[in-house]
Amino acid sequence: MYYEIRRYQAQPGRRAEWVRYMEDVVIPFQTSLGMDVTASFVDAQGEDGYVWIRRFEDETQSEALHAAVYQHDRWKNEIGPVVHSLLLPEKSVVTRVLPTSASPLR
Repeated sequence: MYYEIRRYQAQPGRRAEWVRYMEDVVIPFQTSLGMDVTASFVDAQGEDGYVWIRRFEDETQSEALHAAVYQHDRWKNEIGPVVHSLLLPEKSVVTRVLPTSASPLR
């Protein structure tokens, strides 16, 4: 099992709009296709920062879920364009992490 920590930067002054879109559209859409979204945060130190975490059992599941979400017509034609308009894509950072043996997330 592993987690993706995804750090995004909203367009200046648009974080509240981004969070609403994530909570109302992106997260429900992704979870409806099987994605395990474990957490969603606003950055307490950066006014336009946002962080969310997704969990995967293994690489096979990750690849299948990524394809299900990002190749879906709704993502390509509706959701993806809005996401790209609300974020600064060049500031996105995705980190894959593994829980340690003492982690309650194992």
